[in-house]
Amino acid sequence: MSKIKQMDEILANKIAAGEVVERCASVVKELVENSIDANSREIKIDLIEAGTKEIKVTDDGVGMDREDAVLAFSRHATSKIKDEEDLFHITTLGFRGEALASIASVSHVHMETCSSDVGTMVEINGGKLDNVAPALSRRGTQIIIRDLFYNTPARLKHMKSLYTELASITDYVNKIALSHPDIKFVLTNNGGTLLNTDGSGNLLKVIKSIYGIETVKKMVDVSISDDDYEITGFISLPEVHRSSRNTMITLVNGRVVRNQDLNRVINDAYHSYKPDNRYPIVVINIDVDPTLVDVNVHPTKMDIKFSKMEELLNLVSRMIKEKIKEKILIPHLEVESPIVMNTSFIEENNRTDEIKPLKTPKYVEQTLKFDIDNNFTINEEIDKYTEEEKREFPNLSFVGVVHSTYIICQDESGMYLVDQHAAKERVNYELFKERMGHPNTEIEKLLFPITIELSTNEYIVLRENFNVLEDMGFDVEEFGINSIIIKSHPTWIPKDQAEESIKRIIELIVTLEDKFDIEKFNESAATMLACKLAIKANQYVSEEELVELLHDLKKCKNPFNCPHGRPTIVFYSNYDLEKMFKRSGFENFKTN
Repeated sequence: MSKIKQMDEILANKIAAGEVVERCASVVKELVENSIDANSREIKIDLIEAGTKEIKVTDDGVGMDREDAVLAFSRHATSKIKDEEDLFHITTLGFRGEALASIASVSHVHMETCSSDVGTMVEINGGKLDNVAPALSRRGTQIIIRDLFYNTPARLKHMKSLYTELASITDYVNKIALSHPDIKFVLTNNGGTLLNTDGSGNLLKVIKSIYGIETVKKMVDVSISDDDYEITGFISLPEVHRSSRNTMITLVNGRVVRNQDLNRVINDAYHSYKPDNRYPIVVINIDVDPTLVDVNVHPTKMDIKFSKMEELLNLVSRMIKEKIKEKILIPHLEVESPIVMNTSFIEENNRTDEIKPLKTPKYVEQTLKFDIDNNFTINEEIDKYTEEEKREFPNLSFVGVVHSTYIICQDESGMYLVDQHAAKERVNYELFKERMGHPNTEIEKLLFPITIELSTNEYIVLRENFNVLEDMGFDVEEFGINSIIIKSHPTWIPKDQAEESIKRIIELIVTLEDKFDIEKFNESAATMLACKLAIKANQYVSEEELVELLHDLKKCKNPFNCPHGRPTIVFYSNYDLEKMFKRSGFENFKTN
């Protein structure tokens, strides 16, 4: 008797559901993408208990007739591709024909749809068709999914908390709304509205709906193209960043995708403009010929492969770097109210104790007043705002230094504070990066060579990369077992820091091992050495040296941030200073 038997359709659909329907967000994704492919202009997603009890998606798309409404729940039934050739020219979000069959196999489904004068109602429970009947003739489709995974206890047991499930759905709907700003999206949970876009086609309005007006004011438009790719969208200024990579959103032909290489390049483009463990807000859409991409990689259709990946990565990197360099990056410190001195405290302590303000300055966004719905477009207002804020590094006049850490400077517009450590770090970083990228013959011969001992595995890795040290200007030789000797080094390494600096460089080479890349190495080494050899906080530096540091900082390509993304300089306007001391319009301010 034959042991191999063909599965029945319901069992096969349950197995397929393991890949297609991972959680509530997977159901929302598949249903919303079907609505988009049906040319809907308005899509509403209503959830009960984060979708665990009910998911209802209503659209105003083309709808289906009775025959298609029933056939749509059959496995591999689709209207989006007809033959093998179509697989290489996919222009719709869905195409596999698995989603509805998989969803229906693990839930209770009620659907009403109409494409003409008569609507159709379909009910399916656990993959079994229970009822088909006429329905109202409202154009479009409404599909309700209840009790997801009710018949697959193992999957139901591993559902996340309601908060986690809701966060996942919200994240997806936010992204799909960004990919289709011309469609109105409404998302609710237990009757409360979580997202409501207007479908006007204005991407900035969608960004505002998701991230808020303060973030919108710090977004700048980007665009670039070549023969294969056209890229458009918005990126945040470096001062706006989040703790999660999830805010780097890439869309390909209107499809929300995830690609680690793209995310890496986007984040790297902000390198040294923001902290390394923070990520920018980026929304970019990549328009490309469908024949150059493969979306048939995973059932979720979010993973994607590009035929000309390096070309795309270079294009994205160049676009972001060029835009960031155009914008001013000096944080503006503003005081919300005048500083009030507690004079009784001073008198009680004979004016000898430290005087502290009751309210201290804090970082704030530059204020820009405009109505999101006024007669001007939000794009025009943002452009006007960013143009007004754009300026070069100021001509600073040295005034003094506080706690041997912060340099006080001024120009005609106000006062500046410069972090001497961060400033020196930036100057060192650009010097080292340049010298390592363009080594010369200037070397320092050592009267007493430096001997460095390594472990066996470290020595093996380093031995394979001796050329890196030699190309940088080091005279290095093997010296006994697992040891090397350094007889000379580049002149840009200070003599008193030579041994420690060389050890750090060797550590980087060993750490990178088989993933060694000279460009990444130069970047890491320059960052490490810049910090190691920089002036420290609370370290005394003469006025002449500080003035020279300010001069060197101004010559840097990016004088506004240290290599780790911290600001080198912050600004108080004359208005802020007058406000703190209750001058110029604040005379009537009543102190406590």
